[in-house]
Amino acid sequence: MNAQDNELLTRTGPGTPMGDVFRRYWIPALMSSELPERDGAPVRVKILSERLIAFRDTDGKLGLMDEFCAHRGVSLWFGRNEENGLRCPYHGWKYDTTGQCVEVPSESIESGYCKKIKLKAYPLIEMGGILWTYMGPPELQPDPPMYEWATVPAANSFVSKRAQECNYLQAMEGGLDSFHSTFLHKMSVGEDPLLKRDPLSLKLLKADQQPEFVPLESPAGLYIATRRNADADNYYWRVTQWLMPCFNLFPPYEGNPYGGHAWVPIDDEHCFTWSWDYHPERALTAEEIEAMKAGKGIHSLTIPGTSRPLANKDNDYLMDRAAQKAKKTFCGVMGVAEQDAAVQESMGAIEDRTRENLVGTDNGIIMTRNRLLKAVKAVQAGKAPPGTDALSQRVRAFSSVLPRSAAIHTAPEMQVSTDSAK
Repeated sequence: MNAQDNELLTRTGPGTPMGDVFRRYWIPALMSSELPERDGAPVRVKILSERLIAFRDTDGKLGLMDEFCAHRGVSLWFGRNEENGLRCPYHGWKYDTTGQCVEVPSESIESGYCKKIKLKAYPLIEMGGILWTYMGPPELQPDPPMYEWATVPAANSFVSKRAQECNYLQAMEGGLDSFHSTFLHKMSVGEDPLLKRDPLSLKLLKADQQPEFVPLESPAGLYIATRRNADADNYYWRVTQWLMPCFNLFPPYEGNPYGGHAWVPIDDEHCFTWSWDYHPERALTAEEIEAMKAGKGIHSLTIPGTSRPLANKDNDYLMDRAAQKAKKTFCGVMGVAEQDAAVQESMGAIEDRTRENLVGTDNGIIMTRNRLLKAVKAVQAGKAPPGTDALSQRVRAFSSVLPRSAAIHTAPEMQVSTDSAK
């Protein structure tokens, strides 16, 4: 990748080409649990390099707006959330959930002054235990998201988020690179109850350790397919769905929940990694939920009251050289999420992709970058980027043994019925 494209894809602040692409989608902003009550404390939100404040008003309506009072720039995090509005503690200016100023105590109501004041604000909706926002042009706002994991009953899913100290793109590329599990996560997945392999998959994975990577464009992004020889007549496929601009769905091993991630930029040097497990047909078991809360599988233990992982850059991710030498873990860091963060953050805040030397197993990453670059051009030309419509979001990742003549993009395992979308 040349330096110009690297710069283009990694910058997502206001007015940037990639930022304009992100702003055409509904993206996760907060956990619902972060705004649990009406008239509760407001919460700071930084997303796509914009400093915002979120609150739930007296009637339960959600607001997401500029963090700073229009009067003299005081942070509204100090504000009073009362009587259907957030009041600045400095001089009492009050704003509703749309960012509209509804009261300036020093000015008479008759003057109409407060009607002239409105903070930048974005819609905030609640779905699947997440508060989602759309930050693009109001006239281009798509329908609410309909990803399966966000629409199943609450008992069927578990969602977490953790902060990462690197650009969203290198974190996302790490998640889309399935071949790294052969090394980075070696000796970890076998001990993890959420990542255990079923006997057939384990046999097929071991039988062909040089898989063919076959990424294909999909309506919403890419099918990042890994193909292994099963026998003379069949292939063993594992197909990850990448959905624009930052969502990843991957298939379970037998009996386990489905999984996925979203990598949402905080700013250009930090992102939130959202992680979810869900099952379309059953509630998660108590044992599964307990393991997820304990940081197993794709989840991570965080410092209480924050989204920062307990194992982080400042403590070298709790690197254990003795465990690495004893072959208890391949890389010396315990936990799949922590292992991912360690290598991704080690590249620096923004990776210099001009120094890379890519190989065949990087085909999915190469196509992801190309898909993002094409989306930038589409938005600049006044067109909609892929994956904003709800129907294209109703897909699943899958794994299966299929005849060598089968076309994977038509496999019924990948489709979610439109009835369930309704």
